[in-house]
Amino acid sequence: MRVLRGQPVPASHETTVCAGYDPLMTIVPTTSTTIEHILRLARKERAAATQAIQGMTLDQQVALVCETPLSRRAETLELLPAPEDVIPRIPEAELCFTIKAIGIEDAAWILDHATSEQVVACIDLDGWRGTVADRATIDRWFDTLAMTAETSFLRSIRALDPELVVLFLKHRVQCFQKPDDDEGWQPPEGGLTVEGQFYFVAIREGDDLEPIVAMLRALFVADYWVYFRMMQGIIHELDIVNEEWALRWRTGRLEDLGFPPWDRAMKIYRFIRREDRTAIADQATSLVVGEWHLPVWMPNLPASADHQHLLFRTLAQLDDGERRAALYGFIALANQVAVADRMELSDAESTPIAIDKAADFASVGLAFISTELGLDAADVLRRVTLQRLFSVGANLEPERAYPRGKESS
Repeated sequence: MRVLRGQPVPASHETTVCAGYDPLMTIVPTTSTTIEHILRLARKERAAATQAIQGMTLDQQVALVCETPLSRRAETLELLPAPEDVIPRIPEAELCFTIKAIGIEDAAWILDHATSEQVVACIDLDGWRGTVADRATIDRWFDTLAMTAETSFLRSIRALDPELVVLFLKHRVQCFQKPDDDEGWQPPEGGLTVEGQFYFVAIREGDDLEPIVAMLRALFVADYWVYFRMMQGIIHELDIVNEEWALRWRTGRLEDLGFPPWDRAMKIYRFIRREDRTAIADQATSLVVGEWHLPVWMPNLPASADHQHLLFRTLAQLDDGERRAALYGFIALANQVAVADRMELSDAESTPIAIDKAADFASVGLAFISTELGLDAADVLRRVTLQRLFSVGANLEPERAYPRGKESS
């Protein structure tokens, strides 16, 4: 994971960055029965439920949270004996799903314990619609950050792109700087200030500026030059320039999480000529896949001999090392599907939809190549990449495969 804008992670969070679980290697004891038992116990005797969780390792507590249905995750988080140790280990997208399910405005206590990477990722995932900043959603995240403890708030603001912070402020306030050589200058009517030099007023009548005031006061006290940069930015900087730079930084971070830019993701729908659809490598190289930090909770793939998708039935035939590589390759493919189909990356429902579609059309491609060449499906899987299998499947059934969302049409 790259260091965000040159800001180091505070020492208290450095050892608990979100890459807290190791796919396929973590012992995940939680099942729906375990989760129901703990939640049922909590309704009768809360202390007993907390005691039961206390006997789990941190990885097991992360698994408990991530495998609890979204509608009940708040209840599970409140049962944790030390949420400050567990929350920083939750994968970024899972934390975003959880906060949205709870309600952004009610999640300040969770953001208090989140790492700067998690906060930035939540806004990267939820604060944009395509390549356009969603100002209203960004406002909600910033307003909630303003309700966190001052140390948490300052850590988050320093990690966020200054261009995005200025965009947020310009969406809410108009700023005026007191001139040094005009003794008769009067601040705007109703203008607010934290230090007597910069004054600001709400752009929209009736807008509650209390979060803005708290944010600017904390910045002024803790880091005057960051405060000065923000106030000057409100006055002088252009939205179009700041949004373009904020988008660039966001694009790079999303690539770190496995989400490619849209134009690159669309390559999975490229046309493949009929005579080229059965192309296959001479050696088994397709499962040589690099590992990276996963933003979603997926300790393993649903590989089983009776799964509806041929891909997952075939994965059950591979050894542990091959399945581990396939996990990363498959998640990379599912991420490409989500981006290419313009799914909302902050919507928990997008993940299972993208996973099912990736498995569906990769299975179509796998069955086709295996049948045409008379090869075992496992042999084909070792010699053809998952992206290629999906592309072949999409070419075989283009009407069903091609994204039909309003933006793509």
